[in-house]
Amino acid sequence: MQTYYIESLDQEGRGIARRDGKTIFIEGALPGETVTANIFRKKPSYEIGHVECVIVKSSQRVTPQCPHFGRCGGCSMQHLEARAQVAAKQRVLEDALWHIGKVLPEQMLPPIHGPAWGYRHRARLTVRHVVKKGGVLVGFHEKRSSFVADMTSCAVLPPRISALLPTLRELVGALSIRDRLPQIEVAIGDVVDVLVLRVLDSPSVEDRAQLITYAQRHNVHLYLQPRGPETAQPFWPEVPADLYYTLPEFGVKLPFRPTEFTQVNHQINRVLVRSVLHLLDPHPKERVADMFCGMGNFTLAIAACGASVLGVEGSAALLQRAGENAAVNGLTGRIDYRAMDLFRIDADGFVGLGRFDRMLIDPPRDGAVDLVKSLDANAPARIVYVSCNPATLARDAEILVHRHGYAFSAAGVVNMFPHTAHVESIACFDRQ
Repeated sequence: MQTYYIESLDQEGRGIARRDGKTIFIEGALPGETVTANIFRKKPSYEIGHVECVIVKSSQRVTPQCPHFGRCGGCSMQHLEARAQVAAKQRVLEDALWHIGKVLPEQMLPPIHGPAWGYRHRARLTVRHVVKKGGVLVGFHEKRSSFVADMTSCAVLPPRISALLPTLRELVGALSIRDRLPQIEVAIGDVVDVLVLRVLDSPSVEDRAQLITYAQRHNVHLYLQPRGPETAQPFWPEVPADLYYTLPEFGVKLPFRPTEFTQVNHQINRVLVRSVLHLLDPHPKERVADMFCGMGNFTLAIAACGASVLGVEGSAALLQRAGENAAVNGLTGRIDYRAMDLFRIDADGFVGLGRFDRMLIDPPRDGAVDLVKSLDANAPARIVYVSCNPATLARDAEILVHRHGYAFSAAGVVNMFPHTAHVESIACFDRQ
């Protein structure tokens, strides 16, 4: 039986060991542990396995709270104490910045973290009728599998939503379209909970009656989605749900539709916006750019501080929603929006946007390499970069520091997704 000493964690939360020139990634192992492992994938330069037996246990190992941990693919780090998870994510960020970008911040910001359980306000649950399992399953996929985990609860969903999982299994199992309902999307606002049922066939009259009874009994709004996300429509009640979240510190309310992208963790999002605005430090009469602005999560808060904001986004549909949200908050006069593909912007395109005093960049996982390359001598004095991928942040930070001469003033992690290996972060760059 081979044993492995775990040196560190990788970006997916797996333990890293080394043997005979190979890197061994071991799911469920923690730094400082000695373990045996079941290796299920072998490549010339690395192997992947999962823990079989922990011989020497880390002092930071805890008992997972969720009974489905290890089988469900939704969480990967419940076996690691919550504060240690945050520390591990900070190490991932620091390692990426140095090894990929050859940059280090002048200051590491205190990590942003909050409640570790019941935080998830968005979820996409898979639904499958499995005769061998005795009926309908509703939940996340199993690890490394397209199978649906046999779940009756979920500790990262709010308790009232977790409690619905068994009832949703019963509901779908009683419908005539149980084999034609592959997904239920959860969208939670400040005052209402919405379930979006992906339906490949129209519900029968009897199905509709059961759905209405369910919605009334459990105080949820039901939407039906026959095709793409844009086809989701209210079913019961028959009017759109009053879905929104708030940023009380800025007096901002952001309405959203149940299939639109919003941050999963509303509580941490409020702290994130506050922290980003503190770093960005917008002043009245300044002109600020919000790149990849989406529906206005940061744009509205910047405008509420008195600055003039240009929100730039590639999706015309998102820009329309952003404009509607600006109107709801009485901020239309301080915000302009422009549609532009920021993944293809060049120096001429950036100059055409005009001069900015400060700029916020909040890209998807691919980062903002073309945008940061496009900056010229008239680039903003301060850039705050919100990242969901340490590798692309590190790549873009290298360009800002080594090509454009920015000082890398600060960086820190944001634990937006506790118990997962996902690393959200903030970085601040200043013209020297």
